[in-house]
Amino acid sequence: MGLISVERRLERMVEGLFGRMFKSGVRPVELGRRLVRSMEDGRSVGVTGETVVPNHFTIALSPSDHAEYADIEDTLKAELAEAAREHAREESYGFMGPLAVDFVVDDELYTGTFAIDGRLRQATGGGGAGSLVLPSGERVVLGEYIVSFGRLPECTITLADTNVSRNHAEIRPHGTDYQLRDLGSTNGTKVNGHRVVEHVLRDGDDIDFGTTRIRFEAS
Repeated sequence: MGLISVERRLERMVEGLFGRMFKSGVRPVELGRRLVRSMEDGRSVGVTGETVVPNHFTIALSPSDHAEYADIEDTLKAELAEAAREHAREESYGFMGPLAVDFVVDDELYTGTFAIDGRLRQATGGGGAGSLVLPSGERVVLGEYIVSFGRLPECTITLADTNVSRNHAEIRPHGTDYQLRDLGSTNGTKVNGHRVVEHVLRDGDDIDFGTTRIRFEAS
């Protein structure tokens, strides 16, 4: 299911933004398929028992293929990274640090061929890692994706609290940290007793959504 989602995303990308004929034999959807395969092949078990996958990908292209993608390289890298995040969300995978996609030229590759090297890489300075401790004691490991909170079942963490809005708040990667953002909730979001709209989380912060308290722990 995750691979199909990635393929569909990249196919939409080709039909839309990149809807032109490429002289290159390498299609974006092929890069996406191989990137997902690299994630799966590099799976490992983290210290808290969660499955972590490579978060740094180096894509080697032939000189002619690299030149063909030169004008859209930054956009393509961003789309491939988002496809990787989407696959990780669907499979409940985590990352050890920020997700990055780089392109390099390999003079030994022929036009239409490429190679992808996926590696587990921690954030510089040991940042970019953390977890949430729920009232039940369950621990949710944060990664390179957005975690949403609210009463709706579509939220990453659904809170059965009448004081919580349907879409209450979210936590997203912010450099090597994580940022909490209130989404215009009725009763607001508090950190250590103080109401916030946006807040960069620090180890030991207590987050209140309605009457539900969740603790952030850096690791």
